[in-house]
Amino acid sequence: MNDALVDVYDHIMRIEEETLRKSTFRDISVKEIHLIHAITLHDHKTSTEVANELRLTKGTLTTNVKTLERKGYVKRINDEQDHRVARLTLTNKGKLLYRAHDAFHRQIVKSFIKGMDGNEVKVIKRALINLEDFLSDITQ
Repeated sequence: MNDALVDVYDHIMRIEEETLRKSTFRDISVKEIHLIHAITLHDHKTSTEVANELRLTKGTLTTNVKTLERKGYVKRINDEQDHRVARLTLTNKGKLLYRAHDAFHRQIVKSFIKGMDGNEVKVIKRALINLEDFLSDITQ
């Protein structure tokens, strides 16, 4: 089971890297894609919210956001209620990348549960939640 988890993770990362190199999004890394994914399409999260979600320092996140702004994927907008607060949003280019990346992940999930019944899917989901909880616990 351990080898399978490691192999799947490595394979997904390799596919994402290769796909990026061949796409119109050659100027972005897999880590940057995952930052774009955390920003999401519609939530307009603050930098603090995104940093907490990704377990990054605010300084690290700020550096990465500036890079994505320069590349045209992300922009900051002032909060409507509190203009001191900046929210993150995706540009059209960022939204296009988000949708392409999300579609890839949906394909992975669809192929992963193909042929399984509802109970089997629930078991897989429970196992993934257990793994996620474990990973959260050891990184705090």
